[in-house]
Amino acid sequence: QVQLVESGGGLVQAGGSLRLSCATSGRTFSSYCMGWFRQAPGKEREFVSAISWNGGRATYADSVKGRFSISRDNTKKAAYLQMNSLKPEDTGVYYCVADYNYDALAHRPDYWGQGTQVTVSS
Repeated sequence: QVQLVESGGGLVQAGGSLRLSCATSGRTFSSYCMGWFRQAPGKEREFVSAISWNGGRATYADSVKGRFSISRDNTKKAAYLQMNSLKPEDTGVYYCVADYNYDALAHRPDYWGQGTQVTVSS
């Protein structure tokens, strides 16, 4: 079992940057693959990024490639999403997710945080 708490969301102008953090509880954090989803107003949740348990593998949605970077620190039991060159279409609630299985993480992760709001103004 793992609990996820996101932070770092806020209001930023287009072209700006934000760094989201995901703090976790539990003794087996390093066993989990971590990732991020987002949900824009009126739209379904969509996959943003994933990182393997040791950080050796990362995946990004096409819409964020080259702008977002996912990372993790197993000593701090935390995951991060650095978001650069933000666009208004990046606006939404961002959710931290976790799953033992990397492939499952991108589709139906087992664990979800409560979400943090990101708003990008034009």
